[in-house]
Amino acid sequence: MPKTNGILGRKVGMTRVYNEHGSSIPVTVIEAGPCTILQKKTESKEGYNAIQVGFLEKKQSRMNKPEIGHFKRSGGTGFYHIREFRVEDPDTYELGQQITLGEVLKIGDKVDITGRSKGRGFQGVMKRHGFAGGKASHGSGFQRAPGSIGCSAYPGRVIKGKRMPGRMGNDIKTLKNLTIVDIREEDNILLVQGAVPGAKNGLVSIYTKA
Repeated sequence: MPKTNGILGRKVGMTRVYNEHGSSIPVTVIEAGPCTILQKKTESKEGYNAIQVGFLEKKQSRMNKPEIGHFKRSGGTGFYHIREFRVEDPDTYELGQQITLGEVLKIGDKVDITGRSKGRGFQGVMKRHGFAGGKASHGSGFQRAPGSIGCSAYPGRVIKGKRMPGRMGNDIKTLKNLTIVDIREEDNILLVQGAVPGAKNGLVSIYTKA
């Protein structure tokens, strides 16, 4: 089967493994695949070549009628997560075909992993941007405030991009060139060196560096 440039997974958590020298390596455990091909997109029809895949099966009782109709073409099984991966020739794939971890990745590969970071809600400048804050004693009255934000008489406004309080986290983040430490195909488990964006059970997209 031709190789895709990625696979979907779910972040399980973090642990450590030891190399042959006895050194500890922090790793993220990811349950990656299997992913089912739901739709083929072609240059002539959609303007680009890609396959649409589904990950984590969903009961039919939890799907609406448009979802049931869409999934029916690939065998009827529903999925919680749907994403697309670019391919050279979509015609070499079949609807309902499964993409497994061992077909896409191998130990030692470099990958880019995209996920949604943890949401922190509305935060102040000290937590959001690392401001030092003011003196905590002698009645200063200035501890965690952002301080002056203006520009005097000219231009008389707050410059766009000023670091201020606001929503923190819950953003799409991509970490590049992460190394695959181990693959356990029988359990669909992938061990990646270092941290990966998102909370436990969060969806991640794993892209190969080919």
